[in-house]
Amino acid sequence: MEEFYTIQGEGFNSGKAAYFIRLGGCDVGCHWCDVKESWDANLHPLTTADKIVQNAKQYPGKAVVVTGGEPLLYNLDYLTKQLKTAGIATFIETSGAYPLSGFWDWICLSPKKFKAPRKDIAPFANELKVILFNKSDFTWAEEYAAMVSPTCKLYLQPEWSKSAEMTPLIIDYVMNNPKWEISLQTHKFLNIP
Repeated sequence: MEEFYTIQGEGFNSGKAAYFIRLGGCDVGCHWCDVKESWDANLHPLTTADKIVQNAKQYPGKAVVVTGGEPLLYNLDYLTKQLKTAGIATFIETSGAYPLSGFWDWICLSPKKFKAPRKDIAPFANELKVILFNKSDFTWAEEYAAMVSPTCKLYLQPEWSKSAEMTPLIIDYVMNNPKWEISLQTHKFLNIP
């Protein structure tokens, strides 16, 4: 769908330069999605994996974040192998709803209630980032925390439109459950993509 060089705004790698590759296509259907134009892959012209790698190599930051839509709708083995051959670190953000493909330096699993993640992806997650839209999401987040490895970083992030309501609850929750950390969408505060 699009490619751009920016600063990672969320989770463990927040604040670091990265080339973003946003793949079109998603059937997870989060009503609060801020990139709904990514859902229909047919609206976006195809770009070859080799061209994407060539584009990424032009930037000084040697990290690529593959996101979507839902990136695991596609087999990402070739793309990630070529990126790694070019000396570029590979990060993915996925709902985990589809089989894991690709060769990753960092996997951010961001499960969604609308289409549950596959349980076989959870052990590979380096980061679990749960978007909180309402109070019941804390219980749901704990269910997924029990599935990831003990070394996985755990993040709770307020859904942007509900941040005034959810952020105080997240602060209180993290103070009482310090295995969790807070993730904010800093790119929105910085007004960058």
